[in-house]
Amino acid sequence: MSSPLVESQTDRGLDRQSFDVDVACVGFGPAMGGFLTTLSRTLLGPDGSPRLESRVMPGMPLQVACYERADDVAFGVSGVATRARALRESLPDLDPSEIDFAAEIRSEKILYLLDPAGASRRPLSLRIADRFIRGLRWLPLYEEEAFRFPFIPSFLRKEGGLILSIGQFNQWVASQVMATGLISIWPGSPVKGPLVEDDAVVGIRLIDQGTDRNGFPSEGFLPGMDVRAALTVVGDGPVGAVGRQLDEHFGLPEGNHQSEWAVGAKMVIELPQGSDLKPGSVFHTCGYPEPEIFGFLYVHSERLVSAGIFVPSWLYSPVRTSYRYLQHWIMHPYFWRYLKDGRLRSWGAKSLQESGRRGEPFLVGNGFARIGEGSGSTNVLTGSGLDEAWATGRFLAESVVELLESGREFTRDELERTYVRRRRESWVEREGRVAERSRDGFQRSFLRGMLGMALSGLTAGRLNASAGGPSPRDRFRDLDDWFRGRIPPEELERIREDCDAKGLPLYDALMDRAGWPHIPYDGKLLISQQDALLLGGKVQAAPGYADHVHFLYPDRCRNCGVKICVEMCSGRAIEKDPEGGVRFEREKCVHCGACLWNCSRPAEGRLSNIEFVAGAGGLHSAEN
Repeated sequence: MSSPLVESQTDRGLDRQSFDVDVACVGFGPAMGGFLTTLSRTLLGPDGSPRLESRVMPGMPLQVACYERADDVAFGVSGVATRARALRESLPDLDPSEIDFAAEIRSEKILYLLDPAGASRRPLSLRIADRFIRGLRWLPLYEEEAFRFPFIPSFLRKEGGLILSIGQFNQWVASQVMATGLISIWPGSPVKGPLVEDDAVVGIRLIDQGTDRNGFPSEGFLPGMDVRAALTVVGDGPVGAVGRQLDEHFGLPEGNHQSEWAVGAKMVIELPQGSDLKPGSVFHTCGYPEPEIFGFLYVHSERLVSAGIFVPSWLYSPVRTSYRYLQHWIMHPYFWRYLKDGRLRSWGAKSLQESGRRGEPFLVGNGFARIGEGSGSTNVLTGSGLDEAWATGRFLAESVVELLESGREFTRDELERTYVRRRRESWVEREGRVAERSRDGFQRSFLRGMLGMALSGLTAGRLNASAGGPSPRDRFRDLDDWFRGRIPPEELERIREDCDAKGLPLYDALMDRAGWPHIPYDGKLLISQQDALLLGGKVQAAPGYADHVHFLYPDRCRNCGVKICVEMCSGRAIEKDPEGGVRFEREKCVHCGACLWNCSRPAEGRLSNIEFVAGAGGLHSAEN
């Protein structure tokens, strides 16, 4: 009998409907787009008859169904600058003008941002470097508190590639795939977990509908359907429920780990009239608002830009708010001259798996294969993931066709021989190996991290600045340590008590006290985090589903000093409760997954004291 790896109160003893397909797919992102685009072209022969015949519906083409958690395939959260190698290999006639927000990259700059407020936490070595750079303000490379790198290393250059909105790109790809009439894509269909028989994946189970928030049946209860398949393709990202359950069940290959994370926060901004930012311009930044935080600004067409930052797990701050840090970033003098008087169109956040190649799970097993970011495809040196993800999907599709045409099964050995071999022989693998240890230095310091990236890129990975470092749970400084020399301990305690009494996170009060400028809300671009949740109805929570965030051991939360999950929550969906613990407000959750890896008191043997399972709702923004 099949059963999901994670069972709930409603799993046992229910008569569930079952549906058979040949290939069941989980998650629709760039990797799944590459898989379905490639596969859909092979399902019919020149005369329109099935080239790959279905085993569950003889005489018909292969039956393929894809299930996406979000309410639309366009609700991805990311702007991206990509070389577009894999995209153009699959889509040689690609016309960027067909995709909203797409633009060819015309220029690219890397900027080191100085701290105009004097509020960031910078080590002595970096303060000396800043003073030296300010002494060069007469150089053309210095402009508005920013120093432009005089050249861009070849491993970072993306000129000639594309700027894309992941949401708009996903929507375009999905429309192309569905227009064939051969592939079914079902948005608004969260997958609870994989169905497993004797360590073989035989399909997936969708989540139950018509439940209360604790998962118990209520009015209109409908048990989640079991979708059985010869092959399950998992492309649900780094915090997807299916991929994480497979990791828990099978473990990771020896020597691999998933201990490096980041949360990416992004705004889509409509530029003011007369802005001279040119479409196709790309800006990458480091140094501000904290040295460890990287940023980007991509100029789309039609006076729209994507502006965002990445807050990494190696930032030791206990008050690591992505939203306020992003506001300080867009107000840096270099960018504010372009963005001032602009209008916020949409906003969002997502977690990124920053372990890269070393975060690779078992790519295949009996009945399943992993693709995309959750399979460790992201290149952490070049900061690129879309092209790599798309390529992994294409490799798998080519392998599926090879196996079906030769009449072989989707076993681990056969998938290793076809799909894994293609990955190992590809540029994705070669460049992933170069990047493998490129960011290790950041575990020690910003300067060591930058040196490590330069060494790895310029020597093809032969040299780096590797350094053993603590796990994410050990990287949180306590308040006294982080604010030592800035805020007296007794004042810190008063601020903590006041925020706890009001149920507020600490970051606003502490950042104000540490010298960060107030955010001058203008009601257009600079708005509160809570107002951003309501912008155009962008964050929603569908009724009739169980909550997807659970606190496993509430006592651990009550005894936690600085509740990092509260400070980091992208939508302030995790709040302090009056008893000293935490509570979850689903109507504010954007499904970024940052709470999963921002827990300083995890349960024994777990990444977190938070269980992040499949759920509905979340961000509603095709622009992202």
